[in-house]
Amino acid sequence: MHERNLYMDQIRPFIDKPVVKIISGLRRVGKSYFMRLIIDDLKRRNIEAKQIIYIDMESMDFDFITNYHQLYDFIKSSSGHTQDKKIYLFIDEVQEIEGWEKCISSCLGTNNYDIYLTGSNAGMLSSELASLLSGRYVEFPIYSLGFSEFLDFMGKKETDAWNHFHTYLQYGGFPALSHFDLDKEIVYQYISSLYNTILLKDVVKRFHVRNINLLENITKYTFDNIGNIFSAKKISDYLKSQRLAIGVETVQNYLAYLCSTFALHKVQRYDIKGKRLLELHEKYYLGDIGLRHALLGYREADIAGMLENLVFLELKRRGYDIFIGKHGTKEIDFIAIKADAKIYIQVSYLLASQQTIEREFSPLLAIKDNYPKFVLSMDTIFGADYNGIKRLNLVDFFSGRLL
Repeated sequence: MHERNLYMDQIRPFIDKPVVKIISGLRRVGKSYFMRLIIDDLKRRNIEAKQIIYIDMESMDFDFITNYHQLYDFIKSSSGHTQDKKIYLFIDEVQEIEGWEKCISSCLGTNNYDIYLTGSNAGMLSSELASLLSGRYVEFPIYSLGFSEFLDFMGKKETDAWNHFHTYLQYGGFPALSHFDLDKEIVYQYISSLYNTILLKDVVKRFHVRNINLLENITKYTFDNIGNIFSAKKISDYLKSQRLAIGVETVQNYLAYLCSTFALHKVQRYDIKGKRLLELHEKYYLGDIGLRHALLGYREADIAGMLENLVFLELKRRGYDIFIGKHGTKEIDFIAIKADAKIYIQVSYLLASQQTIEREFSPLLAIKDNYPKFVLSMDTIFGADYNGIKRLNLVDFFSGRLL
């Protein structure tokens, strides 16, 4: 098994601690796989197999568990023979069980359970759940493969990173791709089926969406505008021009549904001068760039937005909170914050002209604080830093060798 050390290093300090470990993320990014890595880690620490309960709600073996009463009965019957030893409880796709949080809260109260849950819906961390498990859970977001992980899963060497980056850009980072021949038709067929599952099961079924055609149109518009600033009103106006009457509130609801599946991530804008969050004209990024290509096709002309999306995901993997920066009339691609650290980042395909250089560097030069500032691009030859702003190569950044 491939070790996903980034996430294992995050969760290890919480193993055997009295908090629920919630592993969240888009479908098929490796949450179940990560659970198995944790179980293997426990076994290496001589935890007995009978102390581990694993429930996979996507397996027919557990179809009989539909509500929290049945879940509680199964857990109690499965753990009754352990005679005071700690039980390690793993439940995969826990949101499929009605009222699951009531059972988990009860188990947590006994101090006999170390609990790990996965979910593909952000609604599992609703205000009701936060109230029931207040201060007693920690969330670990899992993302699709970063580029360095992609090389590992594909059996490629870091020294060949440049040769394989275009493949990563074209197909994205769903871990299951390591089992396929990287043929465009095969890969996009797989990702298309995954997209349909997300749309039909995680959105249409869960939120009782009736107008599927409208949902698909909003999804296509958003996927086609990654990295662009827009509003729900702009989508509404566009759809009306296509003779699809729809209100702004409905658009907002559908976007929220897509975000709840982790297929989309909403990023707010931050006014650097005014030091406040802005309510309108946010950006959206995909949970994996392959979703866009499977739906709309791979378009080389859109590479700037693709690279921006990949940088967003890489920063999220590294634990940053991210905002879009506004400084007067200028826009900064990312303000990334973690604890007391802050960095500003601009993303460009190529710094091919003086005009492009001025466009990318001038927003950063206008910021007068002393936090690090970076411009990332695909350029392979770099001179000195530009007026104190570091110029970094994107492939090196994705390979984890910089920042």
